[in-house]
Amino acid sequence: MARVPRKRQGGNAKEDGFDATGVPPEATEESQEAPKSHNEKVSSPALAAEPEEEVPEDRPVRVYADGIYDLFHFGHARALEQAKKLFPNTYLLIGCCNDEITRRYKGKTVMTESERYESLRHCKWVDEVIPDAPWVITQEFLDKHKIDFVAHDALPYADASGAGKDVYEYVKSVGKFKETKRTDGISTSDIIMRILKDYNEYVKRNLARGYTRKDLGVSYVKEKQLRVNMEFSKLREKVKAQQEKDEQRECSPDVGMRNEGKCYPLDVHLVKFAISLIVIPFYYNVGMWYGMRRRAMLSVSTLQTAAKTAGINHEEWMENADRWIAGFLEKFEEGFHIMETAIKDRIQERLRRQSSKDLGANLLQEPIAS
Repeated sequence: MARVPRKRQGGNAKEDGFDATGVPPEATEESQEAPKSHNEKVSSPALAAEPEEEVPEDRPVRVYADGIYDLFHFGHARALEQAKKLFPNTYLLIGCCNDEITRRYKGKTVMTESERYESLRHCKWVDEVIPDAPWVITQEFLDKHKIDFVAHDALPYADASGAGKDVYEYVKSVGKFKETKRTDGISTSDIIMRILKDYNEYVKRNLARGYTRKDLGVSYVKEKQLRVNMEFSKLREKVKAQQEKDEQRECSPDVGMRNEGKCYPLDVHLVKFAISLIVIPFYYNVGMWYGMRRRAMLSVSTLQTAAKTAGINHEEWMENADRWIAGFLEKFEEGFHIMETAIKDRIQERLRRQSSKDLGANLLQEPIAS
C-alpha cells in the first residue's frame, strides 16, 4: 500500500484538484495527451536546460527511479532517499525490471522478481512500486505514469540497442533527469564477490546448519572434503583451548616438552603429529585423484580407450571412479573418528591423573601450613 506523503506548506493538493499521488482525478490514460506546449519545451534547448521551471507547485512532484535492486542493501536505500528528498513534496515511484529482461541485458539475479518487488515495498522512502519496468524509459511510459522527473546516478548505462547508447539519454534530453549519488563501498556485485571469495566457508556454514550437498550443488567428494576440514577445525580449536590452559601452569621436564620458548604437554604434540600424518596423505591422495580425473575428462579419446578396454562406457567408468573415492573417504572418516576418540580419551586420562596428583600434593602441604 502506498503511503501518503506529507503536505507542502502553502498549498493543499486535494483542494487544488489533485490527489496525494500528484495525478488529477479526472485524468485518464486514454484522454490525457502531451500538450502542444510540452512538445515545444522538449524541442527548446533553453527550456530543457532549466527543468526547475517545470516543477509543479500545486501537487506532489512525481519522481521515478528504476533499477534491478537485487540483494537490496543500504546503498539502494540511500539512493531512494535522495530521490524522495529532491523536492519538499515528492511522490516516489520505483520501477523494478522482471527476471526475463534482467537476465537478457544484465545477467542472473540472486533474488526472484517477486522478492525484489517486496523488498522495495518495505523501504520507507517508496510510495509505489511499478513491476515489470522497461529497460529504456520512453515518453509513452512517462505519460502513462504521469512522471515529472527521473532520478538516477549520472553514470551511463547501455540501452537495449547494442549501440552503447545511454538508457537515460532521452530523459536527459527533455530535461527530466535528476542526479543522485552512489554509495561507495557497497553494491550487489561486491556482495556476490565476497561470497565467491570465501565460497568454501559459506558452504561449510550451510552444511553445519543442515543443508544437504544437493541443496548446495556440491559433489559427494567435495562434501566429504569440507566435512573433514570442519572436523579438523573443531579438533584444532579443542587442542588450542587445552594448550592455553596448560601454558598457564608451570611446565616441568617430565610433563611436557619445550618448543620455541613455549611449554606443550605431550598430548598436544601427539595430536599435532597425528594431524600431520593424516592431513598430508589425505590431501595428497584427493589432489592426485582430482588431477587424474581432470586430465582424464580433458582427454575424451583416452576415456573411450579405457572404457573399451574395461568393457564399460564413459558414464559407468566415471561412476566407478566416484564410488572408489567415496569408499576411500568413508574409510578415512571412520579412521579419523576412531583416532579422535582415542586422543580425547588420552587427554582426559592425562588430565585426571594430573588433577589427582595436584590434589594429593595439596593435601600433604596442608598440615605443614598449619
